[in-house]
Amino acid sequence: MPNCTPDCVQSLILQPEREQRLLLCRCSRSANLPYCDGSHSPPTTGLADKWRRFFSGR
Repeated sequence: MPNCTPDCVQSLILQPEREQRLLLCRCSRSANLPYCDGSHSPPTTGLADKWRRFFSGR
């Protein structure tokens, strides 16, 4: 509850089990919209290269 005090019995504690990053498509070429599948970039061979192209600014 948004207005719950710290001792409120109805309060929720959210603890994510893992961090996950989602890449959203902005070029509309993805086959998995709204998520980016890298369709805008040239093909790559390895997983590291696939992630690198998202963050290198290519």
